[in-house]
Amino acid sequence: MNFIKKVSLLLVLLVPLSAQSRDYTAGTDYDQLAKPVVTQTGDKIEVLEFFWYGCPHCFHFEPALNKWKKSKPDNVVFTRVPSPLNPRWMVHTKTYYTLMSMGEGEKHHDALFQAMHVEKKKLFSKAAIADFLASRGVDKTTFLANFDSFAVEMRARQALQLGQDYKVNGVPLLTVNGKYTITASKAGGYEGMVKIANHLIKKESK
Repeated sequence: MNFIKKVSLLLVLLVPLSAQSRDYTAGTDYDQLAKPVVTQTGDKIEVLEFFWYGCPHCFHFEPALNKWKKSKPDNVVFTRVPSPLNPRWMVHTKTYYTLMSMGEGEKHHDALFQAMHVEKKKLFSKAAIADFLASRGVDKTTFLANFDSFAVEMRARQALQLGQDYKVNGVPLLTVNGKYTITASKAGGYEGMVKIANHLIKKESK
């Protein structure tokens, strides 16, 4: 094999290797918390997604996130956190936890995003949301009763506290193992968010 062919072959082999070994930097590609947040997943790695149903960026992040969820490592526990970053968002925080308490959280998750961002439904009140979910077969009386329950109120307060602990000032936002936060602006987009999450998961798995 002549010299030119050897160099060409070497370059072909090195390109994918360099792409796979790309490193990310705290402060540039993601942020590292000065004070880690206590996780709730024991010896497994916790990944949280802070979101809001009214956020178009969260809606557009869903395809990349759902794809990642299907292939996430076995040592990762993923949890959604419906962020009440703004008082107006609390109705959606309580909606998510109400549906979770009824065992119907994931069943209507995508539908709520679709209704607000594609069908342009104005689901910004408890009554409007209850009517929409009733049209999808959710028992309206049970939903309204659970919405105002102590258990849902406590989950909503916990979500508010978590947002403060992680210093969330925008969504969507991913956290990894109580130590790192990832935003689309720093990660270079939604695909970048999941790539960096995987990078940090590997880092925490060592």
